[in-house]
Amino acid sequence: MTHHHFNGLKTALLFGVMWAVLLLMGWLLGGGTPKFLWFFTVLGVVMTFVGFWNSDKIAIKTMKAVPVTEAQQPAMYRIVRELSTKARQPMPRLYVSPTQAPNAFATGRNPRNAAVCCTAGILTLLDERELRGVLGHELQHVYNRDILTSSVAAAVAGVITSLAQMAFWFGGDRRDNSNPLAGLLLLLLAPLAATMIQLAISRTREYDADEDGASLTGDPLALASALRKLESGTRARPLPKDQKLENVSHLMIANPFNAAGAARLFSTHPPMADRIARLEAQAGTQDGITRY
Repeated sequence: MTHHHFNGLKTALLFGVMWAVLLLMGWLLGGGTPKFLWFFTVLGVVMTFVGFWNSDKIAIKTMKAVPVTEAQQPAMYRIVRELSTKARQPMPRLYVSPTQAPNAFATGRNPRNAAVCCTAGILTLLDERELRGVLGHELQHVYNRDILTSSVAAAVAGVITSLAQMAFWFGGDRRDNSNPLAGLLLLLLAPLAATMIQLAISRTREYDADEDGASLTGDPLALASALRKLESGTRARPLPKDQKLENVSHLMIANPFNAAGAARLFSTHPPMADRIARLEAQAGTQDGITRY
């Protein structure tokens, strides 16, 4: 799959910056040795594995979703079966969440253990063509292994935050630290930088899923139309602010919370206007230069 916006490269570069911050912090706290870094890295790997392995169960349970049969949701089954067959991938499990907040997400550690969930709200809001665009987007998250990517990003960001908290409460080995002010600034700013990078990675994966999903369905304008409806729909019916819901919000096709002003800097999703513009350009209906 060709990505005209180089989102895969951007993701790799962002991971590189995040790991550089992690290594620098570990080196700083260890006084020139990586003794603290190894412990937290191992802990991060374990946390990543546990979260990644159980990602489908966690998200499904959080959204109170239930499995549905083909008789209950014939359109969902018809669309997902068609797209899965076209992509030569196994059929995922299908769920519906009873919430009226319009959204959808896919999760699972690989295509054979994937689950796709739509909320009751999105099934009411979208027509079948738009729903097909959304489901193509969600399937591409699974095929692109975005669950693994987001799990690793969250774990590395968590390790950086843990290192900073440990330094704040217990201090580090600063024998070789000739610039304590610079070290203090790093410890304060590193968690913020890690969070910003994690969110940027999430946004690049959304762009990729838009592009690849539109290629899979062959109908970028259907997804663009769905995103327009979702923008107003999620604004009218946002999910309640709850930590469990916030932990899985990055999986959803649209930001399920109201985000305005400075809050957009900490959004897991790109601006809807940019996503729609890219899809329209992909469909060949928008003039001008492709955005990078």
